[in-house]
Amino acid sequence: MIVKSVAMQAYQNALKAQEAAFNGSPASAKKSQAPATGFMDTLKSSLEKVNDMQEQKMSMVESFAAGKDTNVHELMIQLQKAGLAMSMTSAVRSKILASYQELTKMQF
Repeated sequence: MIVKSVAMQAYQNALKAQEAAFNGSPASAKKSQAPATGFMDTLKSSLEKVNDMQEQKMSMVESFAAGKDTNVHELMIQLQKAGLAMSMTSAVRSKILASYQELTKMQF
């Protein structure tokens, strides 16, 4: 879910930058609020967010197992969020690898 929103934001930023370059006007280029980030930066930040979610999940599980005061509902919600983020990351990884394999098969 997080990966999807980050990817959508990167896509929208790229569209705005492309539209500004196509129009050629510096005024439209100044309208974009955030600078366009590269694919590598977007991927790195989303992986860091997924990692943070996994670490938070592990700390909540450890505190629950230790018998500390932990809300079970929040624990279950965090478990679901972390699991969903990890499965989405795995799906994105699979799509990237499939795209790379298709590119390597192309003949130029």
